[in-house]
Formats: sequence, structure tokens, C-alpha cells
Amino acid sequence: MNSCKILMPSGGMGAGMVQEAVDNGMALKPDVIAIDGGSTDSGPAYLANGMCKYNRAMLKHDLAMAVKAGMKAGIPVFVGSCGTCGTDNMVDECFDIVTEIFREEGFKGKIARIYSQQKPEVLKKKWDEGKIHELEGAPKIRRETFDECANIVAVLGAEPFIEAYKNGAQVVLAGRATDTADIAALPIYKGCNVAAAWHGAKTVECGSQCADREEGLAAFLTVDETGFYVRPLMPGAHCTPYTVSAHLLYENADPYYLKEPSGAMLTKDAVYTQVDPETTYVTGSGFEHAEQYTMKLEGAAVVGYQNISLIGIANPKVCENPQKWITYISAYVDKYIQKLGFSPDDYSFNFKAYGYNAVLEGPVPEGTPAPREIGMLLTVTAKTQDLATQVAKVFNPYLLHFPADWEHMDGEQLPSYAFPFSPVDCPRGATYEFKLYHVVDVDDPLELVRFEYTDIK
Repeated sequence: MNSCKILMPSGGMGAGMVQEAVDNGMALKPDVIAIDGGSTDSGPAYLANGMCKYNRAMLKHDLAMAVKAGMKAGIPVFVGSCGTCGTDNMVDECFDIVTEIFREEGFKGKIARIYSQQKPEVLKKKWDEGKIHELEGAPKIRRETFDECANIVAVLGAEPFIEAYKNGAQVVLAGRATDTADIAALPIYKGCNVAAAWHGAKTVECGSQCADREEGLAAFLTVDETGFYVRPLMPGAHCTPYTVSAHLLYENADPYYLKEPSGAMLTKDAVYTQVDPETTYVTGSGFEHAEQYTMKLEGAAVVGYQNISLIGIANPKVCENPQKWITYISAYVDKYIQKLGFSPDDYSFNFKAYGYNAVLEGPVPEGTPAPREIGMLLTVTAKTQDLATQVAKVFNPYLLHFPADWEHMDGEQLPSYAFPFSPVDCPRGATYEFKLYHVVDVDDPLELVRFEYTDIK
């Protein structure tokens, strides 16, 4: 029976790995080490700037642990979405780190780089051909949107990893890919059950989150021709039918229908069986092959510039009803801003009252005790950094003294609040948003992909 064993040493490259868990996984003799390195969870700035959310030392820590284990065991290492965003320069950054590791350890072998960053001209041609389609909730775009994006990536499926493996790569460093692509690739290539490969990959994509304890971060997946086994790699942790099936609820609108570039996983009929205290075996998954292969497009752009001011408030009257204070100061100061000739179309601002409703916005439940103190954060967004700063400066004196009820002061002395730093207004720089949340039709899974191979001798 065809089978494939995959070590997933961490849910995110750069977030940290535990040597004991990796050693326990290597003792089970995996066929491949697979690591997902990216996400859109941390916002559009990483894609727009082509940068990693983790520092270089942590990237090297994780890559070294995985590469050393893989090279010593003679098995490949697959990395998807290098450097969080998966832009070309992040693939190259990870390549530089891996070549450092090769030199330090005396390793010899082939390293593959898979690039998935896209040029606007290529995508505008696809747009003209009617081959770009919006996903649910995607912003409306124009042909010019592709030029507005600072960086655009197309999300890879399993096929590019398979292609690099067939060409003898021992370390595969890929641009933006689905969280599951690097995990599902080798079992699919080895003739295992396609549905089990994808479902199993989805289960372990976040490492040990599919277990009842997350110590060690790692998970181990075995895919065969019928289903898949999944287990954690630290003592005292267990993968149970509950924990494994529950992971399908993570980041999925529908836990029974999960799309990939080549099709969709169908998990409604999956059966979860506890085969030993640590391991669950899953059978009955299905896979619906797509009539049209598609790749998700992610594009991010600068949409303005921001200035922030933070005020610490312990005044009981303000804390009794922070929203009232926000409403009064916003209306009062905005009149002055517009008198100065600033167009409302060129700026916006908002307050968040930390300790009150900055995280859980909306009406505060009746009977909620007033906070003892709050951190009031003003964020001004404008077309230019200078305008954002100028608007923030108009707020400055009122942030220091504005009362809880301006209209009914009756001669009361103005309160004073605390600024935690000076200057009060802090230019935050550019702010970003995702412009593309679309899919593009491709005739071949490798159509928008570029490969580079380097032999380290």
C-alpha cells in the first residue's frame, strides 16, 4: 500500500520549533519535512512591503532545525509562503539563510526556489480575457487596480512542490502557497489517497493545534491509500476525534467544503477513529476535482498615512461614559479642522477606548462597571503624512483637557489627562489594505510560476 509520512515541525516558520518534538518526529522516519511559512492574518503591510513578520534570527533558527534534520536523514524539506508574504524577495531571503546553513554544516545538494509574485501586465491580460473572478467579500476592482498594488502574489497549489521534487530538489523554498500545499504534495505524488492528503494537510497545517495540548508545536501525519493518521509529538498530548475534527472549524466558512486550487475537500462523510491514545485515523474524505484550475491572487497597496496619539484617562466622569466623551470631542474638534480648510475627503479619524470597547466594539452591556482608567487612542488617517500630523495636532490641546460633558460644564475646572510620551502625535507612516481577493484561471498549474535551482557543492 502506498503511504507517505510527513513531519510538520511548527505551525509557522519563524514562530519557533522545539528540538524535542522534531527529534521525536524524526524517530518516526518521515518521508518529508513540510513547513508553512506564511499567512494574511497579520494584515496587508507585510505583502505591500515584501517583509516578514518574524525576525531573521528566528527564521534561521527554524530553517536550521528543519534543514539539518532533513539533510541528515536524506529527506526533502518543503517550505511554503516564505517570509510570511511569499514575495520573491522573501524567497530569496530564505534561500540566503539556507545557503548559510549549508556552508556552516558542510551540506551539499540542490535548493529550489519557486516564485509566485506576479507582474501587473500579466494579470491585466488575464483581466482582459475575463479570467479573473472575485471571491465572496472581495473588493470591486478595475484594470488599474493591478498597477495600484505594491506587490501581488498568486497562491501556489501542490503541483510546483511536486515539480521541484521531481527535479531533485532537497530543499524547496516556495513563494505564497496555500497552507496545505507543501504538506499534501508528496503524498499525492506517491499515489496516496488524494482526499486524505488534502484533509490530512488541513489538519496539521497549524502543527499541534489539532491536539489537546500544543506543547512542542509539531504534528505528524501519515497518509495512505485509504485515509490518514495524525498524532502529536510530545508526551502527554493526544490527537482525538474531537480535536482533529474540530480543527476544520479553524478559519473555514464551511468545515465540510474546503477549496484548493485543484478542487475541494469534502469532509462531511469523514469518520474519525481513535487507534491509540495519541493517534486518530480518518477515512471517508472526498475530493471534488475542479473543472478549472484557479490560483488565488493577493495584492496589497498603500491607502493613506496615519498619525496616532495615546491619552491615559482616569477621570471618573469620562470613564463613566467614554463614548459620550468621544462623541463630544470628535464633533467639537472636527469643526476647527474644517475651518482651517482641510477637506473631509482628505482625512478621517477615530478613537478607541482601551479598557472599555476598543476590542469589542458596539454598545456596552447594561450594568457593565465603569473602568477605573482607559487608554484613549486617536488614529488620524489622511492622504499624506503631513496632513495626518496636522490634523492630529489640532486635537492636541483638547486631548489634554477636554471635559466629559462640554455643553454642561457650568464653570467646572477643566480636567487634565496624561500623555505617556512626548511628542504626543506620532507619525505612524503608511497604512495598507488588501486590494485583491480574487482567483485567476490558469491553463496549467505552473503557468504563473518560475523556478530556479541552485546546486551547492
